[in-house]
Amino acid sequence: MTRIMFVCHGNICRSPMAEFIMKKLAADAGLSDEIYIASSATSTEELGNPVYPPARSELTKHDIGCSGKTAVQLRKSDYGKYDLFIGMDTANIRNMSRIFGSDNDGKIYKLLTFAGRGDDVSDPWYSRDFSKAYSDIEEGCTALLTHLKENVL
Repeated sequence: MTRIMFVCHGNICRSPMAEFIMKKLAADAGLSDEIYIASSATSTEELGNPVYPPARSELTKHDIGCSGKTAVQLRKSDYGKYDLFIGMDTANIRNMSRIFGSDNDGKIYKLLTFAGRGDDVSDPWYSRDFSKAYSDIEEGCTALLTHLKENVL
């Protein structure tokens, strides 16, 4: 089983959106039993809070639910428990490296690199554009799933 942790700053917008988009893509591809998917935060600001209502609404527009999800923090001990850590932006990558101390096994990636883009996933916390964030995340997750099917699964 491939274990994936999506990571953003607070774990209330982008990373839970990625978690539930990827879970739907994996289910639609018949791969739910082969991929374990979770999400977490690099900060402590939102711990225990549910998915931010506009992010939840954007997922609902695409028939994706996220009930029960609350923000949790990424821990150094997670490094040995997951195969991939997928950050939404450059700051997430930097913070994951700080939390883990190193990435000796090459597990840390920025989501849109799987889609051939080096840019960051649009941050709806600042832009208020949850549709753009959804689009970026869906593109990245679709490309990630293709990568997994071709190289891992």
